[in-house]
Amino acid sequence: MPLSFPNHMRSFDQTGNRVRFAGYDGVFEVQFYIEADVLRKLSTRSAFAESDLLITFDDCRDEILSVARKAYNRGHSHTICTLTVADFH
Repeated sequence: MPLSFPNHMRSFDQTGNRVRFAGYDGVFEVQFYIEADVLRKLSTRSAFAESDLLITFDDCRDEILSVARKAYNRGHSHTICTLTVADFH
């Protein structure tokens, strides 16, 4: 079964300075994180408060999920996957 993202919930992880979201590989949940630096590069905003990063995530959701699928399929851990700037090149 391919990786899916049926849950649109996301939250800011202040400790890791990243946004957390979840995907599912069949019945198994996979935690994804995207670093704030990635969201800053994707953003058209000039402010980078937590709310701006979450809005950027929402605005770029399709691209982020596409990159998340590729990173997961490349062999990132099958329980936690952190997306970095390098994943977006």
